[in-house]
Amino acid sequence: MSNTDRTSHSQRSQKNQTDSTDETDNTENTDNSRTAVDDRPRPMEVLREARAQLAELTGMTPESVSSFEQTEDGWSLEVEVLELERVPDTMSLMASYQVELDPQGQLTGYRRIRRYERGRADARSGGR
Repeated sequence: MSNTDRTSHSQRSQKNQTDSTDETDNTENTDNSRTAVDDRPRPMEVLREARAQLAELTGMTPESVSSFEQTEDGWSLEVEVLELERVPDTMSLMASYQVELDPQGQLTGYRRIRRYERGRADARSGGR
């Protein structure tokens, strides 16, 4: 009987060692399988951060993002900003800014691409 007990104990010990080795191997494989793509921020994080950075730099509050795309160099957005508030609100001056970000979502540049009254349709893109 004592021989059977030793065999059972030995088998349990070997199984525990195998299990802990498997866990270590899985952890290492998981860490090593991460790619640079996994380190990129999610689109919503990029949008929020871009709006916050633009507001800090310009002192104007972005109202919406009208265009958003991932590029080879990072991200490109078109952000609508209230530049001059007027009464009535439909006469307020709005502006579209082209915003460029690096792959990590940090603003690398921006420029105003057009200005318009809030209540006006955009004739360039066939708005009605």
